[in-house]
Amino acid sequence: MAGRYRSTAALVDKDVMPITPDELAAARETLARLDPALARAHALTPPFEWRVRQAGFVGLFRMIVEQQVSVASAASVWARLQAGLGDITPANLLAHDLDSLRGMGLSRQKATYGQGMARAQMDGTIDLEHLATLDDASAIEALVALKGVGLWTAEAYLLLCEGRTDVFPGGDVALQEAIKWADGTETRPDTKGAYARAEVWRPWRGVATHLLWAWYTGVKKGEIAPGDPA
Repeated sequence: MAGRYRSTAALVDKDVMPITPDELAAARETLARLDPALARAHALTPPFEWRVRQAGFVGLFRMIVEQQVSVASAASVWARLQAGLGDITPANLLAHDLDSLRGMGLSRQKATYGQGMARAQMDGTIDLEHLATLDDASAIEALVALKGVGLWTAEAYLLLCEGRTDVFPGGDVALQEAIKWADGTETRPDTKGAYARAEVWRPWRGVATHLLWAWYTGVKKGEIAPGDPA
């Protein structure tokens, strides 16, 4: 079943949520009824909003820029790119050679990936501005065909940038750790095991992901107890 989502254009506005607070609350209740492990996470985790990021070429490119660096480093590089490129568009990215982009803080590998994505967008290999017209499986297939975009990146993009509510990034380590807590097991599931575990959460696997992320983050910050609710 394809995920339920709103238009890409709407999600560029960070004041627009892909799922309303009432819908999110109802989905959480549904998941809690479906799975006692998620009922526990639901009981422990306060209300939260869906994480929303900009969609389209800019959104995907920024995810590539941010990977494997600290939040502060990613913000610094992005600011330098904005200063050097002005509008971050495929055309502007391709108007600079790799050395210029490296001078703005990108690694050669990320600059190469970014330019490859820019070419694919400009020649019609992919249309990131209208990817929301594809179902989940087709959109993932289109994204992972881009060099530098792995399965986790594709799934995270669809979940966070397009707000698709049944996308599940099974390779996410924090998500796997939260599943371990929820199930009370000694080891966290591997990627294959996480995907299998999430099948019962359809068609709200994206909501389950956000719930488990929120629980994990709250526990790490000391704001939520990892054990049974009082």
